[in-house]
Amino acid sequence: MSDGFKILEHLIRLTNMRHGVIASNIANVDTPNYKARDVKFGQIFEGMELKATNPKHLKNSYQDLSGEIVTKTTQEGADKNNVNLDTEVAKMTENAMLYQAGISMLSIKIRMFKNALRR
Repeated sequence: MSDGFKILEHLIRLTNMRHGVIASNIANVDTPNYKARDVKFGQIFEGMELKATNPKHLKNSYQDLSGEIVTKTTQEGADKNNVNLDTEVAKMTENAMLYQAGISMLSIKIRMFKNALRR
């Protein structure tokens, strides 16, 4: 269909994957030698050629969202565990908001297509 659907699909999949990684971090908050992980996908629109219909439009790009899981190298505690519960809960909240925004935008986009088909 359109690039918009692809972007939203990737966003929803990656936020879902990140939720599981963050939940794993929280579950292992007291596990010795456990290293916190996260999903790297911050630059969603890097690499994507957006259509510019006016020379004044900003050009941006989009690369394939790989959802690379990275191990965090933050300061460790005495048990060599680097999971900070407050940080992980904040990430979980931020991720849930991003997921909900993606779902809402996808729902609006689908509704727009339905309305266009009815006319």
